[in-house]
Order: sequence, then C-alpha cells, then structure tokens
Amino acid sequence: MKSKDSPTKGRQLDFFERYLTIWVFTCMAIGLGLGRLFPDLTRHIGTWEFGTESHVNVPITILIWLMIYPMMLKIDFGGIRGVFAKPGGLFITLFVNWIVKPLSMAGLGWLFITTLFGDVLGWIDTESAKNYVVGLIILSAAPCTAMVFVWSYLTDGDGPYTLAQVAINDLIMIFAFAPIVMLLAGVAGVHIPSGVLLTSVVAFIVIPLTAGGLSREALLRTLGREWFETRFLPIFRPVTIIALLSTLTLIFAFQADNIIQNWTAVLLLSVPILIQVYFNSGLAYVLMKRFQIRHDIATPGALIGASNFFELAVAVAITLFGPASPAALATVVGVLVEVPVMLSVCKACVRSRNWYQNSISRSHR
Repeated sequence: MKSKDSPTKGRQLDFFERYLTIWVFTCMAIGLGLGRLFPDLTRHIGTWEFGTESHVNVPITILIWLMIYPMMLKIDFGGIRGVFAKPGGLFITLFVNWIVKPLSMAGLGWLFITTLFGDVLGWIDTESAKNYVVGLIILSAAPCTAMVFVWSYLTDGDGPYTLAQVAINDLIMIFAFAPIVMLLAGVAGVHIPSGVLLTSVVAFIVIPLTAGGLSREALLRTLGREWFETRFLPIFRPVTIIALLSTLTLIFAFQADNIIQNWTAVLLLSVPILIQVYFNSGLAYVLMKRFQIRHDIATPGALIGASNFFELAVAVAITLFGPASPAALATVVGVLVEVPVMLSVCKACVRSRNWYQNSISRSHR
C-alpha cells in the first residue's frame, strides 16, 4: 500500500464524469419527450419482459449487464489479503455500509417521505410514500462499485486498498443485499416476494460478478495484464457510457407521466438522499480519524459509505415493481443527486487533509 503526502488539486475528472449531471438531465429530457410523444411505443417496450409479470424488462436487463460486467472486470479479488494486514479502515467502511447506511436511509425515508411530506403536509399519498421509501432502501442497500474509483482518484486514495474494499463489498452484497431489503421493506409496510428479489440478486450480482471474475482471471493468465488493462478494458468504456445513458433515457421514458404529474416528488426524494450522503460520509471520515486510519484509506472508505451502486438499485427496483413505479423513480433520483454531491464530499476530504493528518500526528507525540 502507498503512503504519500502529495496534494490532489490538479486531479480532474475526464470529460464524461465531469459533466455526468448534464448528461443525466439530458437523458431525462429526452426520455420525458419520448414518453410523452410516443406513449404507445414506450408502453410496448415496457412490456418486453422475461416471463409473465416478472417485471424483468429485456432492454433494461441487457443495458444493465453492459454496465455491470465491465465494472466486475476491474475487481481484483487477489488484493483482499492486503486489506486484512491493516483492517481498521475496512471494518469502519463495512460498519457504515451495511449497518448505518441502510438503517439511516430507512429512518430518513420514514421521517421525511412518510411522515413530514406524507402524513403532515399531505404532499405524498400513503401508498406512494411506502414505495418511495422502499426505492430509497434499495438504493442504500448496495455500496458503490464503479464511481468510487473516480472518487478515490480525486482524493488521492490508496488504489489497491480501494479495489479490495470494493471486492469485499461485492462479496458481502451477494448474501446481505436481499435480506436487508426484505427486512427494511417489511418494516416500511411493503411485502417483497423473496423469489423475485433472489432472482434479481442472481441476475444482477452473482452472474455478472462471476462472469467478470472468471473472464479477468482467464484473460490475465492467457494474454497478460498489460494487454488486459491497455487493450481489453478500454473497449468497454464507450459501451458502459452508452448503456448507462440509454438506461436512464428508457427509465425516464417509462416514468414520463409519473414525473410530470408528480414532479415535486423528485425534489422531495432528494432531501433524504442528500442528508444521508453527507451524514454517512462525515461519520465514516470522523471514525477513521478517531481510530488513526491513514488519510488515503479514510477518504475512499468514507466515499464508499456515502455513494450508491445506483445501476444495481435501478435494475432491482424495475424488476420488483416495474419501470414506471415510484420505487424505480426513487432510485433514479439517486443518480441525479449523487454526482454533484459526491464531488462536494471529495473537495471537503481534500481540503481537510492537513487538519486530518496533523491531528493524527499530534496523537502520536
């Protein structure tokens, strides 16, 4: 693992990530236009499902695979051993990811969506509020897998440690994601069929994770790391970007009537998401400092705990409730909020670096 004190002010996102919020809003506008101008075509595409009433939409599923599989190719499970040599940062990350994060989102969803915006102010009806909260729970139950590499880079995070943290989270996700969603959704008053949720886990986590891991090992063994990283992985970059933007366009097309008729819901849903991101990132960062964790390990750990695997969340929400559901809309709002908010968290981590390191240095005197 590395340890260095170089500043990170010069590090910048590439063209796509830098303007991701603009691309998302563009997809939103195009999708809304398609949904309103061609409602019959949009509804017809929404009915292309695997099986009867499965809600596993064929175009969305293919696009999600094109996003998730390349992410899984980047995960180096061999790097896990290095993390356990200094496990403090990992334990804090896992505590925030798998206990604090889903519980805090469920609590914030109940407080704002169900109680304040629903029961008190009457802006959201009871049934919609339940489904919005479940969408928020699905969003928070899966830690970030892809964009966290961007956040780690911007904060000069320890690259191998970040990769290992993501790999461990992905392994835990196989076993923890479904039980957490089912438990918290049940508390929120929404029953989720276990068979459908487990199908989602297999389709969107187990299969791409296994396929990515096996492909990575086979290609590294036969063609070498240099070819794999410089020739093979770059092939997927435009594919992943196009798949992400196409997925968002379809989702907004499916959600066109829902968004236009309930546009205030988008603003209301952003409130608990914003609070959750800042709360979880701040909590993880403070705990890392309290337990004397190096800054280049603390920052990616805090960022993993704050951001979400929104590609998976969108896919699962569509599978469980359908592409035009309030739950799916809640996960899409997570996409709109995450990028600009996470950039602000990155800036806060960079600007507080000297304070963080100086306080740790004083404690060792």
